[in-house]
Amino acid sequence: MREFFEIDGSFPDIDRVCHDYADRLCKAKPQLCLLGIGENGHLAFNEPEEADFDDPQDIRAVTLDMVCRRQQVAEGWFKDTDKVPARALTVTIPALLRVPNLIVSVPGARKAQIVKRTIEDRISTDCPATILRTHPNVTLFLDQESAAKLDLTKWKHPHSAKV
Repeated sequence: MREFFEIDGSFPDIDRVCHDYADRLCKAKPQLCLLGIGENGHLAFNEPEEADFDDPQDIRAVTLDMVCRRQQVAEGWFKDTDKVPARALTVTIPALLRVPNLIVSVPGARKAQIVKRTIEDRISTDCPATILRTHPNVTLFLDQESAAKLDLTKWKHPHSAKV
């Protein structure tokens, strides 16, 4: 990795930040995306209520739902939900899916139900992570806790069931 470009959500002109970051993202043409799945199924803060699989933008401001806000507290990012910002900037789902290689890490027991939904639910914005099943090159890393609700006997590939 040569450079890291963070999204500065503190800048007063959010539209400008989104435009500039989208431009930078387009020029960089990332080949690898490391991401996780939120407890509500979000990808990069594309919350179920706002996720758009055909979003015309690459970066946007979104509202974080209470499940996501509680997750931020549970993971130690904030002391309580009142401290979690109600809004965030995110890379949209179409922009994520344009990246040729996705590596998704989903550890912990709190993620077991959403892992099951990601793999078994129909593809929909009710669980944005389900869209990962349409990408040609996704590697999903689970631990025993996050894989606990999966029926691993259904897996055909012998290495795909290793946790």
